[in-house]
Amino acid sequence: MNDGQLIDLFLDMMAAERGAAKNTLDAYRRDLEDMSMRLSAHGTEMIEADTRHLEACLAEMAREGLAASTSARRLSATRRFYRFLLSEGTRSDDPARSMSGPKQGRPLPKVLSEKDVDALFDAAETLDGARGLRARALLEILYAGGLRVSELVSLPLNAIARSESAIYVTGKGGKERLVPLTPPALDAVSAWLAVRETHLPKGKPSQKARAQRFLFPSSSAAEGHLTREQFARILKEIAIAAGLDPKKISPHVLRHAFATHLLANGADLRSVQALLGHADISTTQIYTHVLEERLRTLVETAHPLAKR
Repeated sequence: MNDGQLIDLFLDMMAAERGAAKNTLDAYRRDLEDMSMRLSAHGTEMIEADTRHLEACLAEMAREGLAASTSARRLSATRRFYRFLLSEGTRSDDPARSMSGPKQGRPLPKVLSEKDVDALFDAAETLDGARGLRARALLEILYAGGLRVSELVSLPLNAIARSESAIYVTGKGGKERLVPLTPPALDAVSAWLAVRETHLPKGKPSQKARAQRFLFPSSSAAEGHLTREQFARILKEIAIAAGLDPKKISPHVLRHAFATHLLANGADLRSVQALLGHADISTTQIYTHVLEERLRTLVETAHPLAKR
């Protein structure tokens, strides 16, 4: 059988046994046909290629400047293809088994400037009524505490600890952390609590009782609280009012802005780790570029030799 026939058999298996979607199958076909073409240029076929041939193809991709993520995806498809050939008895070995993919650098998080964040808060101030008070409370808590969007929308009503000027947040794995809030955030929450009743369901008592437990109840959501999608729409509205591109604004981008701005203004990485609720410091280390920039600026402005 030639490469094309083997790829067809593999895709038939993926569709029948794994229930792979059409888009997934199309992606596999593109990746495997690309690998087949490259192997052909090296004088071999997928049925008889060895590890050396596959490594040559990966090296070729790197020379062409192909993204590491794309090369890694093609290798992943090739691995799965050869596991299939091995299981079917078409090959007696798996030439891709010992191969490691190209190292992929972790992309830096997208962040907003402090000026952009100020513009968002200014725009939120223009929203009227209870809807505006809710939007400002959401925005203040998100930026003041760096919460995940799922943590924010599902905050229980008793999460606010006024005596401690903080908020109790239940994060991943059910781990609870205490996140300090700024005075403006606490004021925004107080203003929202004064009108919160207007967003409680008017229907069944059971529905109202469920929503009553949350800081940001919703009369339309089955969960009883504001959904991620509903908050995304609120944030989009604020971004448009602020004159910012709504495609570049998301709850996660604001979480990144919280961490980046803290570090840029002198916070240490361990403190930011605790505030974000990261279990491992390595997760927080995506922000080390901010620390490096701050240190470079410090040396350039404060070191005696830099003034010579």
